[in-house]
Amino acid sequence: MNPGLAQLASQGRALLLQMSLAFAAGGSSVLTFPPFSMLIAVPVAFSALFLILRTVSPKRALLFGWVFGVGQFGFGISWIAESFYVDAERFGALAIPAVAGLSAVLAIFPAVAAALFAVIARRRPLGGIAACLLFATCWTAAEWLRGHVLTGFPWNLAGYALVDYAPLRQPAAWIGSYGLSLFTVFVGALPGAAFSTHTRWRAAVLSGVIFLVIWGAGALRLGMAAPTPTGIDLRVVQGNVSQRKKWAPGNRKVTFERYLELSSQPGNATVFLWPETAFPGFLDEDAAARARIAATLPKGALLLTGAPDRVESDDGASYFNTAQVYDSSGEILTGYAKHHLVPFGEYTPLRDWLPFERLTEGLGDFTPGSGPRTLALPGAPLVAVAICYEIIFPGHVVDDLLRPDWIFNATNDAWFGTSIGPEQHLASARMRAVEEGLPVVRAANTGISAIVDANGDVVARLDTGERGIIDASLPGARAPTLYARLGDWTLLVLIIGNWILIKTAGTAGLDRNARNLKTEEI
Repeated sequence: MNPGLAQLASQGRALLLQMSLAFAAGGSSVLTFPPFSMLIAVPVAFSALFLILRTVSPKRALLFGWVFGVGQFGFGISWIAESFYVDAERFGALAIPAVAGLSAVLAIFPAVAAALFAVIARRRPLGGIAACLLFATCWTAAEWLRGHVLTGFPWNLAGYALVDYAPLRQPAAWIGSYGLSLFTVFVGALPGAAFSTHTRWRAAVLSGVIFLVIWGAGALRLGMAAPTPTGIDLRVVQGNVSQRKKWAPGNRKVTFERYLELSSQPGNATVFLWPETAFPGFLDEDAAARARIAATLPKGALLLTGAPDRVESDDGASYFNTAQVYDSSGEILTGYAKHHLVPFGEYTPLRDWLPFERLTEGLGDFTPGSGPRTLALPGAPLVAVAICYEIIFPGHVVDDLLRPDWIFNATNDAWFGTSIGPEQHLASARMRAVEEGLPVVRAANTGISAIVDANGDVVARLDTGERGIIDASLPGARAPTLYARLGDWTLLVLIIGNWILIKTAGTAGLDRNARNLKTEEI
């Protein structure tokens, strides 16, 4: 074989191997999130990517970061395919292409992080520890962008690897989930630094020290005085109605009867919570249905339920996805309209340009509400409402002008069946509880319904596919956390501090080994 061709073949095999490793590392990162929560997968995934990027050009880093992202999102959001099979005749054929296409788009953010890391590392050669810090900073900045660009989709942030470990998730109260991602990726990449540098003992020791510091800080917070109980008795109702059946005309009465029957069981509840669109119709326009609710609720009790709403105007009807509050007389007291709508689920972006239909049937696109809002309820603590995937957005659930005492997350995960989606969705709700220092009460149509305290612990839950109720006392709120006060400004401080450390490390000549690294050209 021609030597030139042989060399090209060898380079091609090496490139294919690196791409395969990057894809496998991205796929393995899914094991860090619930329902798996395998901490060992954190260093496996991020050390592998760190080692791959350590000696490559920015162009190739862009490629490897994108391939890692395809692996991560391809497996991590595979549950989205379930929603296309709800109406399989119309949308089933789009399930795999949709997941693949969305994964390819979301993978742009890891690609940007990888390329940015490679560009800076090439201009300022760094040793293992400083390079890990740079890698984690670039990754976290890209995650923040993923949570804000266009509509944003901050699903499966790296810090969620710690959600099932009570002490490890507590620092989110100070630095938020994005800040927790920074520390997670940094510690996850340090074994890679230990493997690739002559100062491996430093990287190993630092990894252990940071882990212990985070654990200790979290344990300290958990050891603080518990919040004062509210004395409010809740009933969370999970009807477990299949999405395929829910909106069928013949089943709407059956669905409503199921929620009434579960709500009427004996108990001491004064606040009843039904999921997103639990009532399959316009409840505020249905006097007979409201009368049935009034006959079911104990005197003085309240019902918070998801229900669609419409407002007529000269320009026609506007439709909203809302949570509405009713008293024991069946009168509506107040409500909240979802402001962060799901593209192609609740509205079609660029409708005049894109030839796509919504996955949900309805009379028209939903209109977004005005933003986070705190509702005042008679005889109950102030409440913030987050409908469905609004709960996944750090720092965008609570009204900063009027802090609530708890968060109600009305959702409908029936779209995603028994996949890993509902567990990942619950993980986001638990992180919001820690960040805000507020309990989160989650009512889901088919599960997972749960009561989460201000530390992110699940006090009670109904699993996917169960029909039933949760009767429990509303947990108390903590004092406003640092993150609740400052939001993502804490992340900016972390990033600036990291950049100073990285620059200092390079200037002080602490990274002598880095200058011996060879960089491949694509």
